[in-house]
Amino acid sequence: MIRVPEVLAEAVLSYARKLDRGDGSADVLQTPQGYQSVSTSALDLNKPVNVAQVAQRSPFRYPGGKTWLVPTIAAWLTSFSSAPSYFLEPFAGGAICALNVAFERWSRHVVFCELDGDVAAVWKVILMGQAETLANKIRDFNLTEKRVRTALSSKTNLSSLPLVDQAFLTILRNRVQRGGIMAPGAGLVKRGENEKGLSSRWYPETLATRILNIERIADRLTFRQGDGMDLIEEFANEPDAALFADPPYTTAARRLYRYWQFDHEELFRKLSSFKGDFLISYDDTEEVRKWSKKHGFGVKAVAMKNTHHSVMTELLIGRDLSWMDRSISPTKPGTQLALENV
Repeated sequence: MIRVPEVLAEAVLSYARKLDRGDGSADVLQTPQGYQSVSTSALDLNKPVNVAQVAQRSPFRYPGGKTWLVPTIAAWLTSFSSAPSYFLEPFAGGAICALNVAFERWSRHVVFCELDGDVAAVWKVILMGQAETLANKIRDFNLTEKRVRTALSSKTNLSSLPLVDQAFLTILRNRVQRGGIMAPGAGLVKRGENEKGLSSRWYPETLATRILNIERIADRLTFRQGDGMDLIEEFANEPDAALFADPPYTTAARRLYRYWQFDHEELFRKLSSFKGDFLISYDDTEEVRKWSKKHGFGVKAVAMKNTHHSVMTELLIGRDLSWMDRSISPTKPGTQLALENV
């Protein structure tokens, strides 16, 4: 038996019924408006974050995704004397950090950028008035291996399709390919979770709900398709901007992303003159540490789990990381408690 606050009882029962149906539609438990979490926490750099406790906002399951970093982003932004005017995510991908910042209002406005045209199509459709059409296409798709292989045939040039069809096939590919890998040549999921094969990451109602929820806060979000470096330059002289950069990593990017080639040293040079605050996540390599030292940036190693549940170390880099040593409480009224992994 589990005791829960009365204000949460109906939501918990609703979630339990969804679990009983086993349809994968249970996504997040909405905390009733005004319910204040009373727990506080401190960042523990040696203990990986349990991503099942972070609200899953994105329709993507992205390789190298930063769901595990959301509590740290919350701690960083809530350490400011007031919410920054802009939160920038120049290499957004699945945009999990940008979305959580927008939902929780940790910044007054969020601007995020992605170079990949297929991924960009998803964000354009959601934020430009076609979210419901996309949600319905996901709900109506009867997933079988034959239909998936036909839909994702190599003869299909997604960029030649109507934008909403391009967006749908991008999400389908992301959800049925191994590890969510978007790079050309990635294979389909075989066994998947609980031996469900291709359907193990295909939750039509969950995905539709996430898409429609993002549309509801579209006024807090601005999306740009293009090179994230240009976004950094655009806001370089904005002192009230907070920028989170998660560039293609130096070691694994080639096999994970279509646009894996990247000038890492140039990113460090640009951020050295960035007027606002910033946080960068990187793989822990000698080169990355060297660039950080060259520009006088602070570096902290943090524990995280990869897709194989192995504990690894990544680096967080910033101009001043002293906020990471203070006890914080990133939860806010209305925060969602995630009850399903991505």
